[in-house]
Amino acid sequence: MTSALHDTRLAAVVAAVTETGARTVLDLGCGSGDLILRLAPLAAITRITGLDLDLPALRILQERLGDLPLAARGKVQIAHASMTARHAALRGYECACLVETIEHLPLADLNRLERALFGDMRPRHVIVTTPNAEYNPVLGVPTHRFRHPGHHFEWTRDRFGQWADGVAARNGYDVTRRDIGGVHPTLGGASQMARFRRSG
Repeated sequence: MTSALHDTRLAAVVAAVTETGARTVLDLGCGSGDLILRLAPLAAITRITGLDLDLPALRILQERLGDLPLAARGKVQIAHASMTARHAALRGYECACLVETIEHLPLADLNRLERALFGDMRPRHVIVTTPNAEYNPVLGVPTHRFRHPGHHFEWTRDRFGQWADGVAARNGYDVTRRDIGGVHPTLGGASQMARFRRSG
């Protein structure tokens, strides 16, 4: 069971993946597979690899894959591994997705993620979503708390933009950003998305 906001977020990511024309997709921090279950049935997608360190979540994903048609299930691979480490086998994918995952990393690990993903794996497209801290009052989140106890940070749109622009400039990508979910006239959306496209 997912929330309306999570469904909206997933729909935005699926639309973004579709717009890239990518046929092979990495889902980094895939959890129990909400995005994978939406992408695998799409005819345009030929291969999806989900990566996570949470073994119980991966076991749930493995069970949920049983509900997919055989052809869709056959596209999916699952790996128990860190997204901040380099994996030679993950080079060559056309698109990587990180859906509400970066905020679960200690800030010090973002540099490792950048080197592994943008420096080594180098997919043509990368799609990242993360909470928009400015929207938290709309959700009733107190100023001294994050939305989830597992979050190490939650960024404003400006701070997310600074990070995304820096990653793009350092690694040869172009980047655009947009708001997702319940867009407020001044506070933006509940989540925010950055879409990176490799320049060369």
